[in-house]
Amino acid sequence: MTTTIDIGIDEKDRNNIAEGLKRLLADSYTLYLQTHNFHWNVTGPQFRELHLMFEEHYTELATAVDEIAERIRTLDVPAPGTYKAFAELSAIKEVDGVPQAKEMVEILTRGHEQVVKTCRDALAKAQDAGDESSAALISDRMRIHEKTAWMLRAIQ
Repeated sequence: MTTTIDIGIDEKDRNNIAEGLKRLLADSYTLYLQTHNFHWNVTGPQFRELHLMFEEHYTELATAVDEIAERIRTLDVPAPGTYKAFAELSAIKEVDGVPQAKEMVEILTRGHEQVVKTCRDALAKAQDAGDESSAALISDRMRIHEKTAWMLRAIQ
């Protein structure tokens, strides 16, 4: 038996927050896939460094997508979970082929920066509705992606 949700956030606000979180989930999952792809396919003089760094990044993103999806469910909204849904929601575009290592770093830098922008939009929705739990999750994600983008820019 399912009971009605009563967590102090009305349905309209929960749906609005969830829309921002869905975009964050889609961007995060798309970035996860790109990072994992680049981990598998990177070559060149920085192979070992980039291979290991990309593994750290996609491992962190794998945990993140679960946390974001579970927050959407906590708001009593279905979480997207298909490539089609993610492609429609994500601001991060797919990459054709296998770029050179330097371009991989540039693409991932832009991807992390896009996730930061997506976080800012989602954070405003959560804050406007007084949803501290979503705001805390989004703020944590934003800080991680800002730092990762900085680290990627530092090796370019």
